[in-house]
Amino acid sequence: MSAFGPLSALFREADRLRADDDEVAWYAARIPADTLALDVMCGWGRVLVPLSERGCNVHGVDASAAMLARCDGRAATANARAPTFRQEVTQLNLPLRYGHAFIADGAFQLLTDPMAAAAALERIRAHLVDPGALYIDCRVPPVAVQRLGAPLVEVRTVKLGDGTQITLRSESTWTAEAQMANAENRYAHRRGAQPLAEEHERIASAWYEPEAIVELVRAAGFRDVSTVAAAVTPVEGDAFVVIAQA
Repeated sequence: MSAFGPLSALFREADRLRADDDEVAWYAARIPADTLALDVMCGWGRVLVPLSERGCNVHGVDASAAMLARCDGRAATANARAPTFRQEVTQLNLPLRYGHAFIADGAFQLLTDPMAAAAALERIRAHLVDPGALYIDCRVPPVAVQRLGAPLVEVRTVKLGDGTQITLRSESTWTAEAQMANAENRYAHRRGAQPLAEEHERIASAWYEPEAIVELVRAAGFRDVSTVAAAVTPVEGDAFVVIAQA
């Protein structure tokens, strides 16, 4: 798993500033007002900040300093109380315990090593007080994408508030048999024709069939593990949420 850098964080925040109202409402409905919740792998605060604005008592944790800087900045601008911690989820060791935890937007799938995924689940469970609930949003790419015979190249550009722009060139490959995807990303930050910065990253992700991730979560010590429909239906592919009790 790769920690996202400054240009990656800027691009992702500008591209998808915040979760839509339906997704935020889905999580808010499952976090009681008197419960402390943890947004695991919170990124730039796409879900965390809107939840905090609604009055939910939520903390965030992520491995990327760049992502947390964007998250903290957004929370401060919104006058939202959303404390964050910088830690790897596989070594999670926070000073507090939580009534609920969630991993939104398929972020758990960045843990492509089965041992790392299992360790992360065990560390999250250790931070939940009984009967703490865990929600894991999962995404499955469409079959047509999984079976592509050559890398898919995409180019996208976002404009920032200071008038500059970041262009992302992404080359992605899928291995359906291993249920793995790999992306080579290059970010180019420019002001008009003037280059400002460049950044490269490699991102690997996995995907799960519902039965497989249910067994993985159960093996980490969770109980009453099941799946439900995701809060937001993706344009392509499938999505579901794993629900479990600590």
